[in-house]
Amino acid sequence: MAETTVESVCCPPFDPVHWREREWTWHEKLFVRDRVRSVMHIPLNFGAVMTRNRLRIDAEQAGTPEQLVLADEVSLFATDLYLEVTKAVPGASMARLSGDFLAQPFEGAYRAIPNWIKVMRGLVAERGKELKHLYFYYPLCPTCAAHYGKNYVVIIAQI
Repeated sequence: MAETTVESVCCPPFDPVHWREREWTWHEKLFVRDRVRSVMHIPLNFGAVMTRNRLRIDAEQAGTPEQLVLADEVSLFATDLYLEVTKAVPGASMARLSGDFLAQPFEGAYRAIPNWIKVMRGLVAERGKELKHLYFYYPLCPTCAAHYGKNYVVIIAQI
C-alpha cells in the first residue's frame, strides 16, 4: 500500500453498505457532462477534465455534498463524466438523467469489472427488470484508495 499523509487524502472514507442493492428514481437529476479521452478504457486527461469542471462548479457554488461523479464508458477511446450539481453551471455542458436505478458496490482491481458487470446483470434480472444502461461511480481517487487500502467501484444500472 502506498504511503499517504492525512493532508493528501481528498476523498472521505467510503461505506459500501450505503450502496448495496440500493434502488432509487431520478427525475431530471442535473449533471455537468464532459468527455475524457481514453485508450483502451485507460483515461488520458481525467485530472484536467475534473479540475476544469470542479473550478466551474465551485465558482457557482453548485456542488453537492456527495460529489457524485458517474462514468459512462462510451467507447474504448472516450468516457463521458457526469458530475452531480445543484444548478446549471455557465460554460459547462449540462445533462439531466431520469429513470429508475440500481446500485451495487464492488471492491478490487479494475480488471474484475467484466465479472462485476455480469453480477449486475444478474441482480437486474432477479428483479425482473431490463438493463437499459450502466454507469460507474469511483468513490475514491487512486491516492485515497491506496490510503484506505480499498479500491471501490459502484456499478449503477439504469433499469
